[in-house]
Amino acid sequence: MLARLFLYVALVGLISCTIFLVLALISIVRFWWRKRGVVFSQPGTWPRVTLLKPLCGMEPQLERSLESFFVQDYADFEIIFGTRDAADPALRVVNALRQRYPSVDVKVVYSGEPNHPNAKVCSLEKMIAASTSEYFVFSDSDVHVGQDYIYQVVRPLLDPEVGAVTCLYRGVPTGGIWSRLEALGMSVEMTSGVMTAELLEGMKFTLGPTMAMRREVLQQTGGIGALAEFCSDDYLLGNRIAELGYKVVLSDYVIEHIVLNRSFLDSWLHQVRWMKSTRFSRPKGHLGTALTFAMPFGILGFYAARSLHDPMLGLALLAGALANRLILSLVAGWGVVRDSNAVFYCWLYPLRDFLGFCFWSASYLGRTIVWRGEEYRLEFGGIMVRVDAEQAESAAIPADRWA
Repeated sequence: MLARLFLYVALVGLISCTIFLVLALISIVRFWWRKRGVVFSQPGTWPRVTLLKPLCGMEPQLERSLESFFVQDYADFEIIFGTRDAADPALRVVNALRQRYPSVDVKVVYSGEPNHPNAKVCSLEKMIAASTSEYFVFSDSDVHVGQDYIYQVVRPLLDPEVGAVTCLYRGVPTGGIWSRLEALGMSVEMTSGVMTAELLEGMKFTLGPTMAMRREVLQQTGGIGALAEFCSDDYLLGNRIAELGYKVVLSDYVIEHIVLNRSFLDSWLHQVRWMKSTRFSRPKGHLGTALTFAMPFGILGFYAARSLHDPMLGLALLAGALANRLILSLVAGWGVVRDSNAVFYCWLYPLRDFLGFCFWSASYLGRTIVWRGEEYRLEFGGIMVRVDAEQAESAAIPADRWA
């Protein structure tokens, strides 16, 4: 009886992930058709742009990533880097690049110790105060872009109805099987999820590796500081801009996202943390994510059918799940973000799909995360509470009472 129940669960899961695959294919065709039809008029003058890049320590390929922002084919831009203090080792890379490209307008802002849980947002708030333009492009330190990046992400913002622009990205592994698997997740799982969400409900969020907007729009959301208590600041920022009635544009420009985690433990902690932040920011959507995976249901169906003495059915269900994920890797990983690894290593993506389900399952085990070496507790809505600060405050209460 239990085996039959598991078989029904497997069938439901395989049907749902097949529907997801079909929706992903439709969204991809729609994406490319729309890309062919987009024609932007060229303005007489392009606005000055501020690139905002928070830094925190050394990372793989950091110099290559940062240098791609120094060599932009754009007339008027500044780069503002933010760190907690002058001892951050990433500043050695910044200083070397400043000497190599003296014509680029560069500033470094020291934010000090954060006074809110989201240290990146605290840093960005002070970086924005030092900016001299009305156009902002937020980007993470672990991304690499082409020389036409600023043109591509700023161009849609010249339309006053557009409030924000964000970009898809392909993962770039930095060594080892776990880095490669995480990169495949970025190129395939993230891409297909974002594009399907855009198809079903429109673009109502932004992606952290690139968020571009005008100063006036950011101010209307309450400013970047309004997100200093939240973990998924990128999702919430785009969501608030959409709620104001502005369009959030998913650019057809694809950037590279460097995978920083090379060990299993680092990769596991990073991806479970991301899953937990999604669980608390978008609980219903996160719950439904379980039905987009294929391999767990294929494996469940295989063993359930064998228990019911129907091995051919079990093999068919497992083969169907494998085919589903191979197709998704090719059409999303290569067809959209042009990740060659999604072609050459498409045979690895079924394993990544199964791991993705494991990360999703682990996101329901507890509510604490570790981010940049500090522990936080997540509350519904995506609010972060710093654990050590909370403990210190609790410890101080009895002393106050006896004073």
